[in-house]
Order: sequence, then structure tokens, then C-alpha cells
Amino acid sequence: MIDNTILEALHNSLSGDLFFDNLHKTLYATDASVYRKIPLAVAYPKNENDLKTLIEFATQNKTTLIPRTAGTSLAGQCVGDGIVVDVSKHFTNIISFDEKAKTITLQPGIVRDSLNVYLKPFGLFFGPNTSTSNRCMIGGMVGNNSSGSTSIKYGVTRDKVLQIKAILSDGSSAIFKEITSDEFLEKIKLETLEGQIYKSIYSELIYDAAQDEIKKEFPKPAIHRRNTGYAVDEFLKSDLFGGTEPTINVAKFLSGSEGTLAFSTSITLQLDDLPPAESIMVCSHFNSINESLIATVTAMKHNLYNCELMDKTILDCTKNNRELAKNRFFLQGDPEAVLMLEVAADTLPEAELLADQLIADLQLNKFGYHHPKVYGKDITKVHYLRKAGLGALGNMVGDMKAVACIEDTAVALEDLPNYITEFTQIMDKYQQNAVYYAHAGAGELHLRPILNLKKKADVVLFRKITTETAKLVKKYKGSFSGEHGDGIVRAEFIPLMIGEENYQLLRRLKKTFDPNNVFNKGKITDAFPMDKNLRYKVGRIEPEIKTIQDFSDSEGILKLAEKCNGSGDCRKPVEAGGTMCPSYRATKNEKDTTRARANTLRDVLTNNSADNKFDSKELKEVLSLCLSCKACASECPSNVDVATMKAEFLYQYQETNGYSFRSKLFANNVKYNKLGSVAPSITNRVLNTSLAKAVMGVAQKRSVPKLAPKTLKSWYKKHTVNNKISPQGRNDKSNVISNKKVISNVNVISSISTSLNTGFVEKSQSLKTVYLFCDEFTNFYDVEIGKDAFYLLEKLGYNLQIVNHEESGRSYISKGFLKQAKAVCNLNVEIFKNIITEETPLIGIEPSAILTFRDEYIRLADDKKSAKKIAKNVFTFEEFLAKELEKENIDLSLFTSASKNLKIHGHCHQKALSGTHASFQILNLPKNYSVTIMNTGCCGMAGSFGYEKEHYTVSMQVGEDTLFPKVRNTPKETEIVAAGTSCRHQIFDGTKRIAKHPITILKEALK
Repeated sequence: MIDNTILEALHNSLSGDLFFDNLHKTLYATDASVYRKIPLAVAYPKNENDLKTLIEFATQNKTTLIPRTAGTSLAGQCVGDGIVVDVSKHFTNIISFDEKAKTITLQPGIVRDSLNVYLKPFGLFFGPNTSTSNRCMIGGMVGNNSSGSTSIKYGVTRDKVLQIKAILSDGSSAIFKEITSDEFLEKIKLETLEGQIYKSIYSELIYDAAQDEIKKEFPKPAIHRRNTGYAVDEFLKSDLFGGTEPTINVAKFLSGSEGTLAFSTSITLQLDDLPPAESIMVCSHFNSINESLIATVTAMKHNLYNCELMDKTILDCTKNNRELAKNRFFLQGDPEAVLMLEVAADTLPEAELLADQLIADLQLNKFGYHHPKVYGKDITKVHYLRKAGLGALGNMVGDMKAVACIEDTAVALEDLPNYITEFTQIMDKYQQNAVYYAHAGAGELHLRPILNLKKKADVVLFRKITTETAKLVKKYKGSFSGEHGDGIVRAEFIPLMIGEENYQLLRRLKKTFDPNNVFNKGKITDAFPMDKNLRYKVGRIEPEIKTIQDFSDSEGILKLAEKCNGSGDCRKPVEAGGTMCPSYRATKNEKDTTRARANTLRDVLTNNSADNKFDSKELKEVLSLCLSCKACASECPSNVDVATMKAEFLYQYQETNGYSFRSKLFANNVKYNKLGSVAPSITNRVLNTSLAKAVMGVAQKRSVPKLAPKTLKSWYKKHTVNNKISPQGRNDKSNVISNKKVISNVNVISSISTSLNTGFVEKSQSLKTVYLFCDEFTNFYDVEIGKDAFYLLEKLGYNLQIVNHEESGRSYISKGFLKQAKAVCNLNVEIFKNIITEETPLIGIEPSAILTFRDEYIRLADDKKSAKKIAKNVFTFEEFLAKELEKENIDLSLFTSASKNLKIHGHCHQKALSGTHASFQILNLPKNYSVTIMNTGCCGMAGSFGYEKEHYTVSMQVGEDTLFPKVRNTPKETEIVAAGTSCRHQIFDGTKRIAKHPITILKEALK
């Protein structure tokens, strides 16, 4: 029995970390597969000595080590009851690079796309390209022998592995690389475990009978995607074992072994020259899957660089994802299948010729009904749409999911149409509508049945479908594991796929490498059952989770958390772009990913026996560094909106455990700002003292935002001809928390003129009445921006008005004061429901405040019909102007012809719920302004998060990841533009540069 005392001693002996608390064990109990096994502990080794210590511990204590990088495995390779060894944090170095030989040696924790960013200046890249390439790591790619969309041109990972340095099961080190046959025979003489390995390989394969059995039972040699079992067929290429090659390389054998034979510490790869400079993607549309597969045989005659398939199910999953929907631009109609066919050449005319020849050949054979050509950056968008297919499958609402079990089958290309026809017959027999997507050109489609693995009947079906598909693959002498590996889900079928004799051979080789089962027990040989240890308990009674927010769009908060399938998009590094997940980017800890938060929510809400299921210290810890940036709501293909779930958690947890002084202070900032605005200069001096910061729990290095001398609302009242601007029956003394009924005529607005007595412009004929949401940040702090908004819109001919509405509730939401937020929401909905229309929209200055109407209000409002109606006519200031520009309602001659360079940093909520393109459009109104949108991720402030003393360091690290360096490298004469008040404060605190709101930029650009 291994108790915590023994684990504590192990922790003390490591340079890295060892965790054996409930939270970490929960986080690492799953990967991207359907399996769940609670590990003994989780290790973050720092060096090879740590790995040797772990191996020694596992041997002595009869446990196993589960190697892990990004944890995106679909077959359960990273799930086990031993110690999960996560090398993604510390084993991330490039050891050596030989540009002339086109080779690189690196540690296993380097992200595939990050490697290619490093290699691009040298004109080189690592070819295998998985759908998870922006977060998967080289160690995992070698473990799975990953392939991806480029395999038809550049081969699979095994083809690129030249050398592996590994620690063996006895703690000794060995280097496996290409050696001559004579050198191999010399290795046999070594009196070490390495020598025993070479001797075992030789003694097992030297006989013709063994070689013949492998040739007879293994997949067809033409199938280059082949991971079923260990790659003993690789050895048959050697002249030692009946082949023609004078060399042999055990590193090729280790590729695809899923960490079951040795622990790799460094890997040497063969690199390729970058593809030709010009490429065109032909996105052929088809009326049936079968038609697209028959067309694939024709298409593959055209020297393609990619030949990928997306079916209607995948495409439909992308419709309701904010980010993915933008990448559907090439679609026409409602195709049952789309083939992504990419050609490439050194010049665009040459590429055009290749694309036209491809299209002509398809049309001659009457394949497809639409063949659009896609160019340049748009090709990346189409690739991203296909790559996101895996995660997008999680968008299926409810318990029915596209299950990974038979998604990795590969057959010879000429067999693919017939194979799919027979596969479809199996699906029809079980009344299944499977998902078809991915690598058609390589003879591999990711086929997924749609099952509910919470139901016993579907678990039975899970096994039946997998078994029948395995037999069908065997019929075509295909590979049951093309690129995703055997893991748990397919390892059980290896004897069927390669024959019992060959399977026993694999078992003997495993025994030689790893006699004590130290490495990844239960995978490939002596496998765990494929229908046990599932993520969900079969036949469970679904827990009833009551929430104050409405999660009916996901059938409840639990099923929203369950949408996370573990694809790990939240682990992508800074250089991959986007925003998700800022805290993980800063800490590189799995517990700070969107995936970890969803996993913990799922686990706690399912298994917590407390009366309040949200009452969990694990939930509190895993959500503590969530910045509520909303990036997961759009960048996560499954739309796992952790920010919304965090708000619900904070509310539920605090209802049981109480609300802290600081939380009350920040949540009720409007109330306290009203008090402070009585004497703002005194308030500002006091709040920026060390004592005040200490009392408030604010970081000493932070500058507390200063209240303006006068609020925007008071300025507005003073500068209107008629000061009576409140809705009838309301005044500034209304209490948003009170339960008083809002009177029925609350939305009747007094007729007013908003031509301001400022002398700035003459009174103009109004083009359109527009309502400004006077948010709490603009009202108390950024009053000058509010004034600029009036100046700007009046000059442009708009009648801008403010009614007496409530605050946005953003501060309440962020701190989990959802009762108060709900009250604010209901009052604002009542106020605006008869005012805001398509003709009279509501626009806002602060993105996080105005976008609350589109997001949280839909979940909080009692009057959902009105809330949704308002949401359709609510816009950020930039969105409104961009729409008016498209309608040609803006006089461009009003703006300066002077030149200026601008760089935009987008607010996180703006990027997630709106987009930054509108900012780009309107800042180009002055004809000689040069505008760039910076790829800057999250600023790190996130409202009150960056002010809180315990979050300050992470907040600044998030800023340093992308934003701060880019701002510092921007010339002083270039203006930095940021719509978010928190963003502007963070930019100043981190760089001492002053950023301006787009409104101010445009106001200053007026003639």
C-alpha cells in the first residue's frame, strides 16, 4: 500500500514537483478519450535524474508510470492508476540543430507548431501535422506515431525519427539510432538491458516463420498509417531479417509504442524543406459521402499536399461557434461532404494551373457540385475549421456524443469506397449516423458513432460496433490504429488485427524492455478492457444542479462542463495566437487550463455529497486564476464557457461560505463610487495610499483608478437643454437591489434635445437617435471618453441620448453576486425593452459592460424574450459606427487627411463576443491612418483580478506574454488603441504607454 507518507518522501527526493492531492488526481484522471482512472500521483520532473528516481520508485512499489505531454490522446494512452509523469512543463528545450543536415534534437515537451515557428527562418519544418498541432508535443507525436493532414506528402512521425535517447526500465540510459547490421550484432553482446533488448529482437525475428507470420497478418505495406501494436514489421526491412536495407533503427520501433517500452528524454528528427510558396485549396462540395470517397481516388492523382474530408455533421457543429462560423465563408448550400484538396507550386500561375486541372478532372468525372478555390490566409481558416472538428463534436447538446473508438481505421486508398460502404451498413444495422471526417487521401477517415456512454445499452453498442469494425478492417488488411494509437480502446483487439502469434511476440518484447510493467501498464499488451473505466458511471442517476443562471441551452451547467472532451485547445502557447487560456500561458500548469476547470466542475458536481454541490475547495482552487476573459466561449471548439460557470460557482460557494470584505467592495463599486464622488480628489488620494491598498487587498504596485471630478451623467444633465432625462417614475435614488416594482411606464422618455451647449459644433439635423449605455466605468472614471463620444456622434449627425438606467452588473457578475446582478439585469431589461429597436439601438463604450446585454443578461433575465430582443440591437461603439459606415451614413470628409499609425489591442470580451474588425474599420475612417490589429491575447488585468494582491504576479506575467513586449516595441509616435478601461490601465502599469479609446482617436481626427 502506497500511502501519502511514502509519496511525500518521493516528492522530497525530486527536483521537480509531485502532487497527490484530490485536485491534481482529478485533473489527470482523463485525457481526450472516453476513459477515467484516478492516478496515484502526478509528477512534473525537471531532469533525467527525476525520471530515474520515478522509475526506481515505480519498480520498488510495483506501480506504473504514465508518460504525458499535452494529454490530447483519444485512445486513453494517458490514463492509468499509477503516477502520471507530465513532461510538458520542464522538458521543453532544443538541444541541438544542424541546419545543413536538416536535423534537430529536442526534448519531448516542445509543441509541434512552436518548433516550426523556430524552424521557419531556416526554410525548414517538421512535416507531420495533427489537428492538435498548436498544442500537441513532439513526445506525444512520437508515442502515437502521429500523422495528420500532411502525411500523403511528408509521411508520418516514425519516418522522421532518427534517434531517441531513453531511460530504460532498470534506470540505465540508451541511445537508439540507425546502425549497421554489424553494429546491431555487436549490440547483442552487451551485458546490459540494452544488450538484452537487441538480443531479444534478433532471436525473435531471425526465423523465416516469424517473418512470414508478420507479413501475413500485419496491414498492407501500402498503408503508411499503421500503429496497430508495436512496429515489428519495420525490422523486416533490414537485411538481418529478410529485407534489403543494411541498417536498422530501434528508434523507429519505439515510435508508436505509447511510452510502454522506455521513457524518451530527447528525440532527433529529420526535417523537410518548407512547402512551395504558393498554394491553392480546392474545396469540392459533394451530395454524398460515397461520392466524395470515389472522387478521392481521382483527386489523389494530382500530387496533392492535402486531401481532407469534412462531413455535414462536422460542418453543422461549426455553425453555432462564434469563431468557427467565420471560417465557413467558402461553403455553398448544405453539402453532405467537402473535400479539401490543396495543390502547391513555386508561383501562383503554376498553382492556378494545377488547381484548374484538378477541378477539370473532377468535373469530367461528374464529381461534386461546387469547387471553390481558396487562397492565402483563407486556406489557414479552412484548415482550422477542419482541425477544430474534433473539439466541435463536443457541441452536441445532451449526452449523445460522437465517441472515439473506431475513428482511427486506415485502409488502402483503393479499398476506401468499398470499406466505407460496408462500414455504413454496420452503422445502419445499429441505427447509427456516424461522423466522417479527416484524412481521405491517406485512406483514413475518423469515423465516430454517436452514443450515450452513460447508458448501459450504448456501452454494449460501443463494444459491438468496435468489434465489428475491427473485423471489417481485418477483412481489408487495414490498420485499426492509423494515427491515434491503441491505448485502451483498441489494444484489446490487437490479437485479432495481427494474429495471436504476433501478439505473443509483442508481449515477449514488452517483457524484455519492461519486465516489471513500469511503463504505462494496460496499453498495447495485456490491455485494460475497452468498455471499463469510462469517464461516466454507467446508469448513474443524474445529479440535479440548481443554478441562478439559465443553462438550458446546454441542458444544465453539468452538461455544459461535460462538453469538454479534453481536446486541449486551451493549452496552445502564446505564439499560436488567440487568447485562451491566459493563466495557463502564464503558469504552464494543467490546473489553470479551461480543460482542468471543466473537468473539475464535472467531477465535483457529479460526486460531491455536500448539500451545496458547489461547496468544494478543489473548485475554488482550480477557478482562482480564471480571469473570466471569455476566450473559452469562442476559441474552445466546444464552447465551454468557464467564465459563466465560474460566476455561478462563486455565487453558490459564497452563499454557503460567506462573501469577503474585498469581494463586497469590488462588487458594489458603483455604490462606493457614488460616495467617493462627493469629494473625488480626497477619495483618490486616500485610495492610493499603502494603508488603503492593504485594507482593500490590492497589490501595492498597482495604481488605483482615479474618480473623475464629475460623473458623465452629471455632465450630461448639465449640458442638455432639458435636464429631465429620466424615465417617468424614476430618479437617481432608485435602489437596484430593492424589490420595488418598476412602474409600467418606466420606459417613456421625456422629449429632449441632446445638442450639447459645448460650443464644439453647431446643432445639426439628427440622422438617427441612438441610446448610449452610460456604464459604471465611463461614468465614474473615463468621463472624458464619454464626452468624446457625444462630440463625435453629434458631429457625425446622430442624436445621442442617455436614459436613467442601472449599472451593467459586470462587477456583480465577476465577483459572483448573482442575485444583485439578476436584479440589475431585470431592471435594465424593463427600462430598455420598449426603447431599444433596430431603428434606435443601444451602444456602449466599455466592451465588458455593453456586451453583458448579449451574454449574461440572456441567462439572468426573467423576461428572456425582451432580453433577447434587446441583445439583437445592442452594439459596441465601434460596431455601431462600422454598420453605419457600411450603410454609407458617415461623411468621410469630416475626418483629417493627416497621417497616423495606430495599433489596436482588443478587449477579451470584445474579441470573444464581438470581434475587433469593427475597430479596424472605423479607425480607417481617416483616409491616411494606418491601422494594425495586434495579436496580443489577454492584457492580464481582467477587471479586479489584476488589482488583487495574490493575482498581481500572474496578471503581469499574462501581460508580458504578448502585450507588453509588442507595446514596448511600438514606436512612440504610433498610437496604442484599446477600448477596455482595464486594458488601458494594464498597458500603462506594464509599459508606461498611454492607450486611447477608439472614440478619442476619432474625435481627435475630426476636422
